[in-house]
Amino acid sequence: PPGTHCGWLRTAFLPRCEVRPGPEFLTRSYLFYANRLFKAYQFYYWDPSCRDPSYSLVIKGKLRLRQASWITRGATEADYHLHKVGIVFHSQKAMREVAAWINQTSGEGCSGFLPPGRTWAPGALYELLSAKTERDCTAALGFAMHELSLVRVEKHYQPLLQPQQSGSRLVEELYLGDIHTEWVERLHYRPTGYQRPMQSAVHHVHPCPACGIIYRADEHHPPILPVRAQLPMQLSGSWVSTRCEVRPAVLFLTRYFIFHGSNHTWEGYYYHYSDPLCKQPTFTIYASGHYTQGIPSSKVRGGTELAFKVTQARVTPMDQVTVMMLNSSEPGSCGLTGSWSAGVEQDITPTNGCLALGIKLPHTEYELFKTEQDAKDRSLLYIGERPTDGSSPDSPDKRPTSYQAPLIQCAGASEEFSNYVSLKYLGKKDANGNEALKPLPVAFLLFIALLFLRWD
Repeated sequence: PPGTHCGWLRTAFLPRCEVRPGPEFLTRSYLFYANRLFKAYQFYYWDPSCRDPSYSLVIKGKLRLRQASWITRGATEADYHLHKVGIVFHSQKAMREVAAWINQTSGEGCSGFLPPGRTWAPGALYELLSAKTERDCTAALGFAMHELSLVRVEKHYQPLLQPQQSGSRLVEELYLGDIHTEWVERLHYRPTGYQRPMQSAVHHVHPCPACGIIYRADEHHPPILPVRAQLPMQLSGSWVSTRCEVRPAVLFLTRYFIFHGSNHTWEGYYYHYSDPLCKQPTFTIYASGHYTQGIPSSKVRGGTELAFKVTQARVTPMDQVTVMMLNSSEPGSCGLTGSWSAGVEQDITPTNGCLALGIKLPHTEYELFKTEQDAKDRSLLYIGERPTDGSSPDSPDKRPTSYQAPLIQCAGASEEFSNYVSLKYLGKKDANGNEALKPLPVAFLLFIALLFLRWD
């Protein structure tokens, strides 16, 4: 597919501390060679700031790009083969814990991976996997490289923001397959969505305080990321997606949220599309309700736990395929039966949601939030990652332990901006026969949102 080509393959890394389901805290740096071989580093930490290393993995193998994905538009499917996986422990505690996992849960060939009481040797590399000896002791770590089976490369240009500079610089990003939110499914899952993109070592975003630190790291010298101030949870205001987001099961969408801190109510707009560039809208969902006071998460350090009650929702189909699906839904399960038409919003609260779209009203979701600032001092909001199986985090035990792509805070008053994203339509009648407003194109809505962003 366009934008994916072998010539790009070189060093890529994730320039931030990553939170995977579990939770796991890590940074990654992958090196791809012209002969299809690759060498990947995964650095694991005890803390969500990636300053206290636990252990490092060095992974060697071979990657072969195959063909455009039949499932995830815009992606390339790939095959990979692992040759070796080694581990370096950065403390006696890490060595003891990992050895216990492997000795207790791995097969016969791994039961004596490390004898109990073995003294930690700084810098020692231990072999977890070897294709030559057919030994594989990685399962106890929940380790798999299935992320390499789905690949996408994107290029864009970043404006030069320094004073007296004009023009732009090239940015290349590598998208790899998503990680299943359930630990037990991780070893077998074949991705249909993406993780947050990795940056090219040559063409990355600026400024990037962590880029050089991660680029120079290896299994013996894990990156220690710069200290970042802990921000209090300040939800009030408007937050918008920074890019077209891809979720498992081939969902392309952008999000826009408004939080009213004075009375703890919220509004959310979910714009769904059929393409990975978010240019072909299929339907839009507006939802609203209220949320609880947040408390610090005991499971995911740095996160805040909240509960969100969804009490109202409206749907606007944007293409004929969605119209046909909604009009053929079971009577009483999704708005007024047979009344759906493209571009006309309908309230689905009276039917307790919309069965065809998987929306149930009212319902409560148990969430995980985090706010931080990026390298340009812009406020970012991380909302808990949705379950890979498409279910809802509708009980405390389903609360996320990792995050979706961040939303960025819009500068200015949220009340004025919310008028721009009104889902009413001019010159048409809504399902109840009332005069409606003509919609702004969804792409234009996001363009307006960008005008409100804090680019300083």
